[in-house]
Amino acid sequence: MMELSVQAKIEQLVDYIMKHCLWQFHSRAWDREKQNEGILSKTTQLLCDEPVEKETPADKCYWADAVLLAEGFQEKYAWLKSMSKEEIKEVMQGLKERMEFLTIRGSLNEELKDPRY
Repeated sequence: MMELSVQAKIEQLVDYIMKHCLWQFHSRAWDREKQNEGILSKTTQLLCDEPVEKETPADKCYWADAVLLAEGFQEKYAWLKSMSKEEIKEVMQGLKERMEFLTIRGSLNEELKDPRY
């Protein structure tokens, strides 16, 4: 079996999020940025068996989404099991950057940037 590239792994995770997660559709760019950071950083911590901060209500909300996302990733993508923590962090950082492009910077939705919205 051929080893997937980091980019191919990132695209598989993007595909999963696009098909299974509603949090990516927040109506403002700053909300999307906060959610991408909160959920994906906590998902990374869960996948790497690191402690996850759950002090604030927002932390708890992001953690709940991160738990579901980490479980979904682990169920669907067996290649995660063979990766080191450093490799997981690399893929997850790439995923965060790709999601920010797709849902914020590369989005054609002008309402995301409307200051009155």
